Amino acid sequence: MKTYKFLFSSRWMGYFAVALIFAIACVSLGNWQMNRREAVVANITKIQENYSGTVIDYADIAGNFADFDAAKEWTQVRLVGQYLTEDQRIVRNRPLNGTPGYEVLVPLRLVNGDTVIIDRGWLPIGNKEAGHPDIVPEPESGTVEVIARLKPAEPRLDRGAPAGQLASIELNDYAAQLSYPIKTGAYGQVAKESPAAASNPVAFPAPSIDEGSHLSYAMQWIAFGVLAFIGFGYAARMQRRNDEFDALEAEESGIPVEELYGRGSAFHPRQHPKVRKPGARQTAEEAEDAILDAQGF
Repeated sequence: MKTYKFLFSSRWMGYFAVALIFAIACVSLGNWQMNRREAVVANITKIQENYSGTVIDYADIAGNFADFDAAKEWTQVRLVGQYLTEDQRIVRNRPLNGTPGYEVLVPLRLVNGDTVIIDRGWLPIGNKEAGHPDIVPEPESGTVEVIARLKPAEPRLDRGAPAGQLASIELNDYAAQLSYPIKTGAYGQVAKESPAAASNPVAFPAPSIDEGSHLSYAMQWIAFGVLAFIGFGYAARMQRRNDEFDALEAEESGIPVEELYGRGSAFHPRQHPKVRKPGARQTAEEAEDAILDAQGF
């Protein structure tokens, strides 16, 4: 009776090593997906806490406009001041729901003398002049109260922009175009203005809180890793059954297994030739095969 001793052969140890490496890779990919999910869930938690949370006065969070704290993103901030519309800029290539367009940035001079940048909303591409919106709605003049959500400044993009426009919300580039200092660590995305202008850019939608498919992908990778060992076990079981079957046939024919079938495995099956009983008449096919074998084909 055959056993599983073949598992200790170099061939089967090699098969096991391949299964082990594959399983380790799958577990690593599963952990990577879990880490991505944890980051997404943490961001969702931050959005849920800050987006509709308590409105904070500028004085209590002013430091974040110069040195941004990622944990404060989406925090609602109350700012009181006057828009400097003569220095507004249009940000290029800002799609919204798959539609190309622009965003409108305007400096807001606060009552305490600080100046922060406010993103007033989105505008579609224009039809009158290529590369420009048709209309840029202006805010109310005079003192306004703005409720804005805190957003980090963006990185510089390696592309230019026409006069009056920016390639991204990179506030240091914006500051270099102005004759007065502004806060360059963060800007505010408008939630509400009082008094409200008669016409406004399109308001931004709420950020997504969908965590995606990271958890299901992680489970799939782990399942693949487990399947590697299940497949290895199934192949070993089939190998043992094949060995037992071969041993029985060899015993009946009186020919050693290696001579009868050659060496093989569940991954590389043996060739099982037909064994003619002693005295049986040779078929025409077998006679033809014998001639070809004698000629080296």
